[in-house]
Amino acid sequence: MSARAFITGVEGLALTADEWAFLRETLPWGLILFRRNIETPDQIRRLVDAFREAVGRDDAPVLIDQEGGRVQRLGPPHWSAYPPGRVYSVLYDQDRDVGLAAARLGARLIAQDLEALGINVDCLPLADVPVAGANPVIGDRAYGNNPVKVAAIARAVSDGLLDAGVLPVLKHLPGHGRANADSHEGLPVVGEDRATLEATDFAAFRPLADLPLGMTAHVVYTAVDPAAPATTSPTVIEEVIRGFIGFDGALMSDDLSMGALSGTLAERTRASFRAGCDLVLHCNGRFDEMQSVAAETPLLAGRALERAAAALRQCKKPVDIDVAAARAEFSSMMGRISDSAAAT
Repeated sequence: MSARAFITGVEGLALTADEWAFLRETLPWGLILFRRNIETPDQIRRLVDAFREAVGRDDAPVLIDQEGGRVQRLGPPHWSAYPPGRVYSVLYDQDRDVGLAAARLGARLIAQDLEALGINVDCLPLADVPVAGANPVIGDRAYGNNPVKVAAIARAVSDGLLDAGVLPVLKHLPGHGRANADSHEGLPVVGEDRATLEATDFAAFRPLADLPLGMTAHVVYTAVDPAAPATTSPTVIEEVIRGFIGFDGALMSDDLSMGALSGTLAERTRASFRAGCDLVLHCNGRFDEMQSVAAETPLLAGRALERAAAALRQCKKPVDIDVAAARAEFSSMMGRISDSAAAT
């Protein structure tokens, strides 16, 4: 069945009659879940099943931001809490192999939680490289401030998700770490020269260019395009994301309702597609906004359809693990952080 090139949120714990009819009519490619949509495992499974029934696709993507630390929509008492990305950076500095193994296992356990709910896409990993003085919106979510280390840990996280049949989303292309504002609230402008960006911010994404899905940054890079953030900049998407970085997966916008973008939702949607996004993302579940985005969104076709289909083909059968043993091993790895802190 055809799908329209947007990912939508919904308002609550279950679909309303209006939302059901909207999904049936507009056929979004995917659904994204937030804490407002989460209560119990059974409730989430019902919501996920209802979405897929409405759009008529058993493999329709269901996304979530489950990073660990400050950004995790699922948590106790029904699901484990996971550490922020910086923890893997600390372990990596102590022992590279342990850091990478912990990152992969932590992501594998997150994916185990998601797969059991029918969620098949996690908006992870980050390849953002923070710098001193930047806005803290990335902060401890990052895997360090060295692009080689960041890329290595991001790869381990991606592999862990894919081991459980959950698709990773590489974010925030081509880099949010240097941003001077939180793009949820305002428009970050990065004035660094292009050579520096290519050696640091952009460089962390290049080894990850083969990942199936990516998400843009609502960030202006004045050395590339002084007028538009990456999400709505044909220059940034063509020259940097598709060009220098070489990313060829399905590219989605970050949330169109965020404060960084200007104009109406319809204008933001059109601008994102004109710039080269394959998919747009709208998260807040406000019905009038959902309708505005859907009205400006085409059916997936051409190269965008090929990329989206290729991404879904990477949702493979999970590799079986002993979950209890894996959780015990992960706790032991996390204990190295505690032991190190106690010895300092």
